[in-house]
Amino acid sequence: MNFQLRRATMDDVPSAAATLVDAFDSYPWTRWSIPADDYLARLERLQAIYLSHAIEHGLVLISHDRDGVAALLPPDCPEPDTQRQEEIAELMGERLEIMFGAQLPARPENSWELATLGVAKSSAGRGLGSALLRKSLWSVATSPFPRVSLETSAAQNVRLYQRHGFVLSQCTDIEEGPRVYSMRAELTDHLRLGV
Repeated sequence: MNFQLRRATMDDVPSAAATLVDAFDSYPWTRWSIPADDYLARLERLQAIYLSHAIEHGLVLISHDRDGVAALLPPDCPEPDTQRQEEIAELMGERLEIMFGAQLPARPENSWELATLGVAKSSAGRGLGSALLRKSLWSVATSPFPRVSLETSAAQNVRLYQRHGFVLSQCTDIEEGPRVYSMRAELTDHLRLGV
């Protein structure tokens, strides 16, 4: 299928955040890390904060119908500003310290972070996630740092990412939490192969 994809703007944040809420409603990491009280409202606000930050400092792609979103952060991306960090802390509540206490592997040096990739349930299974991933990886492949890393807590996502050149570098079992799969891709071949 041929999907129309474009860079997201701040005007897209509300609908993009809603798409990610639909996509990550039962995602193991968010279910573990975000308080259950008002879970969906917290998740939507957190997604909006992170998307706004990624639009300002990285790359956010969105589909024409806003039913698919991908966000990447460059290696030199700053932390969210103080106001955003305070809002994140309030939304995370008592889970914030637990989440930041999770011991995950360090990201590869000079690596972009695939911060999120989500497709609305109504659009799943049509290849939109792969289309967003291909366009994202092409953009990163042409940057000064042609390397991407990611973490996922959904085992079925591992196969999707492997089909796009990612290799599994580590599995981490979070105490009383999900298993996290750390993956990375070197993108030097993407340009040569036209991936």
